Amino acid sequence: MHRLEYEPKAPSQPEFDEPWRDIDWNQRDVLKKKLEEFTLSNKDVKYIKILVAGEIGAGKSSFINSINNVFQERITSIALVDSSAGDSKSFTRKLKSSRIKSGHKFLPYIFTDIMGLESKVLAGSLSEDIINAVFGHVKDGYKFDESEPIAQGKEHYTSDPNLSDQAFCLVYVVAANTISFTNQRLIDKLRIIRSRISDRDIPQVIVMTKIDEACPLVKSNLTRVYHSKKIKEKMQLCSDLIGVPMCNIFPLKNYHEEIDTNPDVDVLILKALDQIVYLAHDRLDSSSSCITALKKIKFNIFTAKIVTVLNCVLCVMLIVFTWQQLISN
Repeated sequence: MHRLEYEPKAPSQPEFDEPWRDIDWNQRDVLKKKLEEFTLSNKDVKYIKILVAGEIGAGKSSFINSINNVFQERITSIALVDSSAGDSKSFTRKLKSSRIKSGHKFLPYIFTDIMGLESKVLAGSLSEDIINAVFGHVKDGYKFDESEPIAQGKEHYTSDPNLSDQAFCLVYVVAANTISFTNQRLIDKLRIIRSRISDRDIPQVIVMTKIDEACPLVKSNLTRVYHSKKIKEKMQLCSDLIGVPMCNIFPLKNYHEEIDTNPDVDVLILKALDQIVYLAHDRLDSSSSCITALKKIKFNIFTAKIVTVLNCVLCVMLIVFTWQQLISN
């Protein structure tokens, strides 16, 4: 009797032989200079606003601080962060915007931090509040109310927002080490937000944080991030759950326990920021073109009305003149 022999299955390798996304780890200074020299095409807009949303503990505020760290070349804290482990409530309670500085110069983009999202229907930041914030209806300092969203007539509500009030990109911050366990109700909230703002062509980007906690390979060597099969799987899961394409998903590590900046950490942050800023700027250009076209239409309508009124006045004057001539004769 012949015994069936099975060839032992080789253990799955944790990484690809070649990186599946190209990245130059020596481009830190080039990217930094490019973003420092970035200028807005619309002179009426002082800065591009970018809204940062995400689940509690995903690292929204840390992401904003990490961006500032790169340009200041030191550890900073422009957005307050809660270090309490296991806290189920959002530390950010108010809408707060932070300017990014390079040296003593403010860069032309601003990041707005909001209350963290929770899976419960009436908990954390409400979907309607985030949508209103993207559209520019919510002023800085608004304290989030978990029982009801902001509405017209409230103190911090802006009925007629200008371009500087509006966000031109929404960044979802997602933690790589917990995305597999994300509650479906939270995903539904994100999809509602995505659907509503997509109607106005607002670009969306996913920043996937805590990649070092999700993958041992990356923890030991951050430059292996695009070799890691696990990180690619996490990114694909983000794309499938939220609907953002892979080209707009950026894995990175926030500064957390470090006391000095690191070039590899900086490169991943700068690559994400580069895409975010230029997507937002493209949307601003589109909005500016629409507004210019609308102003032109309004001006043409106004001009047409003026011409009509002048023609009427001339007709009346002609009639009066003709009548006076008849009387005098």
